[in-house]
Amino acid sequence: MSTSPPHSDADAPSRWLARPLRLIRRLRPRTLAELGPIATLFVVAAGLLGFVAIAEEIVEGETHAFDEAILRALRSASDPGDPIGPAWLEIVFRDLTALGSITVLTVVTLVVLGYLLIDGKRSAALFVLVSVAGGALLVDAVKLFIARPRPDLVAHLVQVQTYSFPSGHATASAVTFLTLGTLLGRVLGRRRLKAYVLGTAITLTLLVGASRVYLGVHWPSDVLAGWSLGAAWAMLCWQVGLWLQSRGRIEAPRPDQDPA
Repeated sequence: MSTSPPHSDADAPSRWLARPLRLIRRLRPRTLAELGPIATLFVVAAGLLGFVAIAEEIVEGETHAFDEAILRALRSASDPGDPIGPAWLEIVFRDLTALGSITVLTVVTLVVLGYLLIDGKRSAALFVLVSVAGGALLVDAVKLFIARPRPDLVAHLVQVQTYSFPSGHATASAVTFLTLGTLLGRVLGRRRLKAYVLGTAITLTLLVGASRVYLGVHWPSDVLAGWSLGAAWAMLCWQVGLWLQSRGRIEAPRPDQDPA
């Protein structure tokens, strides 16, 4: 006859979780590693679906109220040409938006390419160049296809010339910073450094996109679509790079020396 005490309802969550946790611990490292491509493809699919959904809403005019509300909230009620906040905040956002310019992103890419070439990773350098340049061409093609005008509700605080959708700065910064961030993350040894590099790439991408809305040169939906498209492209390139690396087409990173 069993003398073990009956299980209370409070123990139910722990009992429900016990079996899945035991199963995870029994999985081989190789099995867990195989989940990486699935997660990456999920992010790519989510980004593309998000981009398509936003594009459809824009074509149907469903985002106008959302876009207008945010743009007007960032300007003085008495003067649409006056952004909210102190004068130095406008200067900060002008500087931040420059981080997503073609000039800055080109310089950053060239510096990374130079590092890879000096380190003897010519195939990796070529792959980075194709990934970044391909993302830029993709943005230009979409801009010409959608041909969405720039916001006319508020004054533009910086000069712009191209179409509005998607935000070129938001997309290009996501493509460049996230692609380079994942690349550097693979050659760095410590996990903390990897997290720092990738976190910095994400932060820069978000700041650049936010600056475009604050400066009045993009509808908020332009930036959201740019983030979605840029992140999807960067993750797709990363997964393709891993596949090429496994086949010896791209130089493998050095083994981690300190995983802590």
